[in-house]
Amino acid sequence: MNTYDQILKSAKKTIALEQEAVANLATLLDNQFAEAVSLVYNAQGRVIISGVGKSAIIGQKIVATLNSTGTPSIFMHAADAIHGDLGTIQEGDVVVCISNSGNTAEIKVLIPLIKGRNNKVIAMTSNKESFLAKQADALILSYAEKEACPHNLAPTTSTTVQLVMGDALALALLDLRGFSPQDFAKYHPGGALGKKMYLRVSDLVELHDKPQVNENAPIKDVIVEISQKRLGVTAVVENSQIVGIITDGDIRRMLEKNDILTGLTAKDIMSSNPKQISNHSMATAALEVLETNSITQLLAVDENNNYTGVVHLHDLIKEGIL
Repeated sequence: MNTYDQILKSAKKTIALEQEAVANLATLLDNQFAEAVSLVYNAQGRVIISGVGKSAIIGQKIVATLNSTGTPSIFMHAADAIHGDLGTIQEGDVVVCISNSGNTAEIKVLIPLIKGRNNKVIAMTSNKESFLAKQADALILSYAEKEACPHNLAPTTSTTVQLVMGDALALALLDLRGFSPQDFAKYHPGGALGKKMYLRVSDLVELHDKPQVNENAPIKDVIVEISQKRLGVTAVVENSQIVGIITDGDIRRMLEKNDILTGLTAKDIMSSNPKQISNHSMATAALEVLETNSITQLLAVDENNNYTGVVHLHDLIKEGIL
């Protein structure tokens, strides 16, 4: 077997082992999992996620997922907690302790301290007979028969199933809260996903000066307007109302057909009834119009049908909408 074949065989074995462990998780879900979700959902405070080693790293990712889906959460390292950080836990908080074995020294010290403060404890462990599991108010069983590591030592499968169970917890809470795409956007205002939910046409047209000419504008003025505004298009406007559109493609076609430009005006080469979109429409709606009509520019209007500017495909790409 050559080196490449050996690499691929090892990688496929790892994926197969972890895939099997993840598939088995659905059979482990029971009322204890539902109780864990209920404890978090009904908590007066936050969710505190704690763990050590690789479980601590998984815990930090679960915290990020919970926070982004409407469940306030914070990470507290189990070792740090017993050396001064226990004050992180406040009245009404629910603590989720993640430990594959459920019997680590830090966990055995930490759990009685948490219970002594009357905070609820949720265990996430693969060992339902462990100290952690037996002391907890609810158990999320994240069982992995063996690690993908050939020596069954390096945390691999066990951390994968912890991550999946963390997602299951977060999304069960999302469903209970009726967390909407609009809510999601509030937590992700700077990302592409959030922008798809809140960015409107009015936000895009403000990025540029609006190119416009009147019907009687000489062709030279039309070319200058398109060139100066750098959007490859200009609206033809009368009394703030759109009567046509001229693109740089229209200019090229005109030059192919006419040797003499004297006397030609915007009205002679414009396209009437161009595609338009409301200022209040979502940017995603503008993208749909552009894609459906195979165009790169779209004219925007306000509630009185007055021309306000141009939405360009490049702006949507820059904002991460496409």
